[in-house]
Amino acid sequence: MIRRRKIVLLTTAIACAGLALGAARARDVPKVATGFVADILCAETFVSNLDPRRNFSETADAMPGTGLITWAMDYWVDRARKDVTVTLFGIGRSHAVYREGLGCTLDHGAALADVTLPADDRQPALLPEIAGPSIVSPQTPQLAAGLDRAFTEPAQPPFRRTRAVVVMKAGRVIAERYADGIGLETPLLGFSMTKSVTSALIGVLVRQGKLKLNGPAPVAAWKDPDDPRHAITVDQLLRHTAGLALGSSLQASLGSAFEPVNRMKFMKGDMAAYAESMPLETAPGTAWNYHDGNPIILSHLIRNATGGNPADVLAFARRELFAPLGMRHVTLQLDGAGTVEGSSEMLASARDWARFAQLYLNDGMAGGKRILPEGWVRYSASATPHAWVGIGAGFWTNQGDGFGATYRIEHGWPRDAFFAKGTIGQYAIVIPSERLVIVRLGRSPNWPPEADGVFQLVRDVVAATSEKGKMAGTD
Repeated sequence: MIRRRKIVLLTTAIACAGLALGAARARDVPKVATGFVADILCAETFVSNLDPRRNFSETADAMPGTGLITWAMDYWVDRARKDVTVTLFGIGRSHAVYREGLGCTLDHGAALADVTLPADDRQPALLPEIAGPSIVSPQTPQLAAGLDRAFTEPAQPPFRRTRAVVVMKAGRVIAERYADGIGLETPLLGFSMTKSVTSALIGVLVRQGKLKLNGPAPVAAWKDPDDPRHAITVDQLLRHTAGLALGSSLQASLGSAFEPVNRMKFMKGDMAAYAESMPLETAPGTAWNYHDGNPIILSHLIRNATGGNPADVLAFARRELFAPLGMRHVTLQLDGAGTVEGSSEMLASARDWARFAQLYLNDGMAGGKRILPEGWVRYSASATPHAWVGIGAGFWTNQGDGFGATYRIEHGWPRDAFFAKGTIGQYAIVIPSERLVIVRLGRSPNWPPEADGVFQLVRDVVAATSEKGKMAGTD
């Protein structure tokens, strides 16, 4: 009887959504929801080697409202075939497939693009080594207390479920800690921190003269000068001011399943083609609207500029970014057409995320070599007008007077801090004035802002390290 009542509740909820948003969008909900779960379970089972049952539970708990449907989900992890299938009472089914070196891709029935992994050229790292082979214990009692707080669960939900914290000062790890089952080499899903990596790859292409920030973006679908989308620039795609009608990607909740951008992510094999086909909602450059379609289109531009094949992109990313930084535990996942899913699908170890952030602390340099164009870091952290959350070009930022930047500063973040941010608790924070990088990964609700404990972590780390000479070996 209870199960039947829940089925009625679920059906009623979707029907009400259909009345409010249109039947077509409501019908997407089961497919979007199962696609989201299948994608994460596949990646973090076969790439991260995490327990799928724990992963399912922690991810669902971190997303408000999902309990209305996750109870009705069934999932199967086939370790022999290396795939995951998720169903929702027969009205939604998604299947994610793992491929060695490529991570997981949602299978929508069409053949997945054939991808040949590029050979590892054993390119030496240019960024000086950030730590030895063992976990670095906090170097002071104050830092230890800060990490204790970051990993301590509150008595009542919402829970933090911190998975990893890495603190670097002046290019060296001075404290790190990992949850059970996670270690130095465990690749962890960055979600929208991936957008910052996509921005960095765009920066490399700008340095090489293969892309320009301003002027019409070289998207074939927009080449007609009479098409109003022809005016969209790479800068506007980076800043989420392009104006495409794809809805919003700001929230990680049941409600976000109704957004068109999630039809793109969980129902389309060629995500970029779908995003590029969308009409304008606002004139380019006139309004800010954060959604995953923008970095997906940028990923398509990166693919085209590096040779046009998936293997070309993977080789480019490794050669120009990951290898110079010593990022050795990275997986870039692809969509069904073989384009890097540059909005939210990169996995990397916590130390590798820290290495990436260190590039920005070093003003785009690694070992004396310029990786990013001169001025790119300043550009990335510069505030985007009307972006109330406080966001720049590929990074979130405390510059400007937006609500988000002001709120963070009022709660102890330095004014010059900027950061890569992924939903439900992923951060790679750069604080130039303190020579700090702070990486935090976990499964925490996006709201309230203190739910993931990152505000307290930043305050603790800054307080523990800001006095000159307090930390051994940081000068």
